Amino acid sequence: MTVFLRYKKLDLPTAETALPGRDAEIQVAATHTVLGTPMKGPWPAGYELAVFGMGCFWGAERIFWQIPGVHSTSVGYAGGFTANPTYEETCSGTTGHTEAVQVVYDPAVVSYEDLLKAFWENHDPTQGMRQGNDVGTQYRSAIYTTTDAQAATAQASLEAFQPVVTAAGHGSITTEIKPLTRYYYAEDYHQQYLSSDKNPNGYCNHGPNGMTCPIGVARTN
Repeated sequence: MTVFLRYKKLDLPTAETALPGRDAEIQVAATHTVLGTPMKGPWPAGYELAVFGMGCFWGAERIFWQIPGVHSTSVGYAGGFTANPTYEETCSGTTGHTEAVQVVYDPAVVSYEDLLKAFWENHDPTQGMRQGNDVGTQYRSAIYTTTDAQAATAQASLEAFQPVVTAAGHGSITTEIKPLTRYYYAEDYHQQYLSSDKNPNGYCNHGPNGMTCPIGVARTN
């Protein structure tokens, strides 16, 4: 994903300084390109939502749609203030959002801990407002929780993973953990971007980081 210099704003806006956005939602396809499931629900009873930010959302989404028990995934914008932002607005650093992946999963098949393990082990959570060569607030590491149980589990997983990260010679984890306020779908061309019928050889900087998070069951590309 190309990052232009004008997009390298590294300070988050406030609610007062963020772009106002718009009422109209971005439209996406009805069906997931890979899984064949709905993109926007309705979701089966008992299924849960998880939202993660781990750099460029193209590669991040592909990690999660490969996990058994995941019903649907999508990419979007979360963690900021601007309503229904565009990709260009998010890249400008003036929305407060990060590129995010929404994961709809069956907790009877895959646990939230398993999803967290895939999250922690497939990016560098210590880089602040960047992920590798991708620089900007939209690339920060984040976990946006949808239940109190998720919030507690996410924080516990960070605390369990930090000693592993430290032992590997990295610094403090900078991952933002907070309750999800709103998730806004990204433009349709971003959805399942790395699928076989779109861009199977497209840009992706995600993959195993060589560290093992001591929770869940290992899931990697």
